[in-house]
Amino acid sequence: MGRGDLVIDQFGRSIEYLRISVTDRCNFRCVYCMPEHGLDWLPRADILTYEEIADVVRQLAPLGLKRLRITGGEPTIRPDLVTLIAMLKAIPGIDDIALSTNGVKLPELSAALKAAGLDRVNMSADSLQADRIAAIARRRVPFDPVDAADAAHAAGLDPVKINVVVMRGMMPVGEMANLTWNHVVPSEEILTRIRTVGTLAPHAGPERGNGPAAYHQLEGAQGTIGVITPMTHTYCGTCNRVRLTADGRLRTCLYGDHEVNLRDPLRAGSPLEPLFVQALAEKPKEHNLLQMQVGGLKALSQVGG
Repeated sequence: MGRGDLVIDQFGRSIEYLRISVTDRCNFRCVYCMPEHGLDWLPRADILTYEEIADVVRQLAPLGLKRLRITGGEPTIRPDLVTLIAMLKAIPGIDDIALSTNGVKLPELSAALKAAGLDRVNMSADSLQADRIAAIARRRVPFDPVDAADAAHAAGLDPVKINVVVMRGMMPVGEMANLTWNHVVPSEEILTRIRTVGTLAPHAGPERGNGPAAYHQLEGAQGTIGVITPMTHTYCGTCNRVRLTADGRLRTCLYGDHEVNLRDPLRAGSPLEPLFVQALAEKPKEHNLLQMQVGGLKALSQVGG
């Protein structure tokens, strides 16, 4: 299969985007992502090395893989992340590498990450108030999201996207299995609240990125506002992504339970192309989140969100 033969799943979706989790650990314990206690961390020997991650991408890139996102847990707590970025940037066919982070280490790492080949960054910032940040993260870490975003912007990691998780009352979910409809805030309610600030209109784009957000423009603002609505409006019909967990499992749907072990065949020297093609042939039509089924997840940090 050559570079021009993009891998298409059984529903005609072209898969060109891989989210790579480099760790299941995090320096936060955000109420919507992880239980405060009780998660068993992956043994170090089970986690893919940087060389192994690069090997996976090197084998999948000729099948049409173009875009990567580095996630966790919190990816910046894994030592020497800059080395991995440089390794991935050197792989032919990869034309976009992004990072999802809570932003704590962006002031110290942004310049080096950009120099290594990182293109852009998504940063979580659920509040600008220190006490509220600490309450949501359940960790009191000295952190100013404005400084973090400014550091990323100054380094040229554009566009800097700010991620906000909107949940009713922001109450702790505990395990993902405890998610209920009481937590859901419909997208139209979010947009209605934003309209109290100013005039909001659909944004035609184009937007740089790989996500399923619907974008809007606030009058007078430089940036755009994207709303992702997995509960009230599914976007599975245009899904172009799969996920590689920190321990080397290819997960074909965030909230599904279908996954393929790539780590053991990789370490045995077996080619990954047949496994990748077969995994996509089994990729589900849509997620089960509408039925409040979360694919056995205890935390989003287990699969990189």
